[in-house]
Amino acid sequence: MAGTIQSIERAAAVLHLLGAVGEPVPLGELARTLDLPKPTVHGITRTLVEVGFVVQDPETGHYALGRGLRDLGARLDPHLLRARAVNWADGLAARTGLEVQLGILSGTTVEIVHHVFRPDGSPQRLRTGEIQPLHASALGQVLLAFSPTSSRLRNLELPVHTPATLTSRLELTRVVQSVRRQGWAHVDGALRPGVAAVAAPVRHHLGIGVGALGVVGPREWVIGPDGAPRAGLAEQVTASAEAIAATLQERL
Repeated sequence: MAGTIQSIERAAAVLHLLGAVGEPVPLGELARTLDLPKPTVHGITRTLVEVGFVVQDPETGHYALGRGLRDLGARLDPHLLRARAVNWADGLAARTGLEVQLGILSGTTVEIVHHVFRPDGSPQRLRTGEIQPLHASALGQVLLAFSPTSSRLRNLELPVHTPATLTSRLELTRVVQSVRRQGWAHVDGALRPGVAAVAAPVRHHLGIGVGALGVVGPREWVIGPDGAPRAGLAEQVTASAEAIAATLQERL
């Protein structure tokens, strides 16, 4: 049997102790109870505070379990995500002239939880509740890049939607790696012919994607002559996604 990792054992011991006591505990008491040096326990608690698993009372300096640990297994409420995103999504649509979609991971697909129409008044269909494929949508590629989805990527079916749809698992892996490096994704006719999209992650403070925000529109409105998103578009989408994430930090 492989050996245990001491630092993880000690962090788990701190969490178990705080959970059992149910009230803030001084650092010295933690160290005495766990029979560990005070500097060691201080290093562990400092790290646990940084990741949100433990909170420190600013007045007493005592430690207690944080919301990050309580919420660890809970999926972010899509209604909360939508509520925090509404103003930013509306603003993004107004600035870019494109429709805006907000999506979350739903099994091996993307579920659209909020949709803003293009502001040009043209006939459009409401996309809220729509399911999109991970491999053929900008939202999906972002969620693949910023979620712990390596096994999902290996087993993902890659049906063809248009001639531009990625059908090679190796190529999809390369695209996802590129998205992770640059911080945004774009697709050009991969889901619907003549329609392009740019998306960026709405991220947990640890970097994990809890949603994706994207703009969608006719190819000539989204893609420049060089085949990349038109100037400044990816930056606008990314800035809006980061702003939404900032409003979620208290909950996350």
